[in-house]
Amino acid sequence: MVVRIVSLLPSTTEILFDLGAGADVVGVTFECDTPAEARTRRVVSTSAMPEDLSPAQIDAFVAAAVASGEDLYRLDAGALSGLEADLVVTQDLCAVCAVDVSVVDDALAHLGCTAEVLTYAPRTIAEVLDGVLALGRATGREEAGHALVADLRRRLDVVRQSVTGRPRPRVAVLEWTDPPYAPGHWIPEMVEAAGGECVLGAAGETSVRVLWETVHASAPDVVVVAPCGFDRYTAQAQADRLVAEDLLPAGVRVLAVDANAHWARPGPRLVDGVEELAAYLHPHEGRVGSCARVH
Repeated sequence: MVVRIVSLLPSTTEILFDLGAGADVVGVTFECDTPAEARTRRVVSTSAMPEDLSPAQIDAFVAAAVASGEDLYRLDAGALSGLEADLVVTQDLCAVCAVDVSVVDDALAHLGCTAEVLTYAPRTIAEVLDGVLALGRATGREEAGHALVADLRRRLDVVRQSVTGRPRPRVAVLEWTDPPYAPGHWIPEMVEAAGGECVLGAAGETSVRVLWETVHASAPDVVVVAPCGFDRYTAQAQADRLVAEDLLPAGVRVLAVDANAHWARPGPRLVDGVEELAAYLHPHEGRVGSCARVH
């Protein structure tokens, strides 16, 4: 089964390559960087956001764009028309994450393209795994999908078993740092699976802006700095700033993580994030060695 695929979400690009469908991917977004081969595909969507903005400036830009009804991503209909796609994978989860499905539908209608549109919009770990299976079915790689999901579930079970009966540190994850945001979607579940108690945010819900007073009132033992879309290096820089400016509760441990790879993108590497956090919260259990510098 040969399907020409355009992936408009970095996480689905990763999943498609993991399923063995990488050769069928003909179009990607400017953020699709894993695996490295994805960068050789035609880029069909870019960001409308200026580069080199601070976290506070990014938040202000996004808020203004959403308030005015402007799109944060640009879809290149011309590039899309030349790819003769059979399948376009998009999302209907977050306007800040990628091209919205309504924009894709409008572009395809304008081009007269009959490609199937598969919407990927998981809010929980279970829905992430279901999405992997759905992509496997859509691309004729159902067996590979089941094998990948089985391995991810096995790894999650190993972590859960390794932390069973252990003390559960109180964990506050910051999905953004200026202003602070409490996490939603799958992130609270990741904390629970890693053997922590998530004290900010709710599983399956959207992330929400909070006050620093709320972060302090949650009385965390550990703060995970996981700004959406940022790698470990830039997350560490933000963690260092929070510590230097005394914005975090006194005595709290701070872990900076590669949110872009292991927390924000709803794909197989979420399990890497669970394993990393479990190794940090319970260092004598499971594997150790992937943590960033901590305070």
